[in-house]
Amino acid sequence: MADDDSERLRELSAMNLRFERMVPHNRALNLEVLALEHARATFRLPYDVKLIGNPETGVLHGGAITAAMDAACGTAVFQALPRPMVIATLDLRIDYLKPATPPRDVTIRAHCYKVTRSVAFVRGLAFHDDEADPIASGTGSFMLGTSSRRAPERE
Repeated sequence: MADDDSERLRELSAMNLRFERMVPHNRALNLEVLALEHARATFRLPYDVKLIGNPETGVLHGGAITAAMDAACGTAVFQALPRPMVIATLDLRIDYLKPATPPRDVTIRAHCYKVTRSVAFVRGLAFHDDEADPIASGTGSFMLGTSSRRAPERE
């Protein structure tokens, strides 16, 4: 069992390194991948004073939570795909239910519940300790197989 645990930690560490290198914004947020399963991802958004939205309360900015939710949802999509491919966020709706409590970290769990030929659908929750008491709830859709190449210009 100890070998399985150490192998899982090595895999998560490698995933975090790739995640940081590929998306500098994730590094700026100090996002950490906590767990990956089929069609699921769990992240931690560490509390950081640079992410405060209201200096009077110390509450994290909603944009930081939205960006973390987008990253976790996208990662859940990657975990659901039969093969690696480029994806892009088509739609992301976040409902904020309460402010995050300073100075606590935020956990984000995302689940890709449906993959079609061209779109994947995801749900996510941001919370402190209990998913039944969420900070934010989100749903999203991601386009599959996008290309980073520009289309040829028409004359």
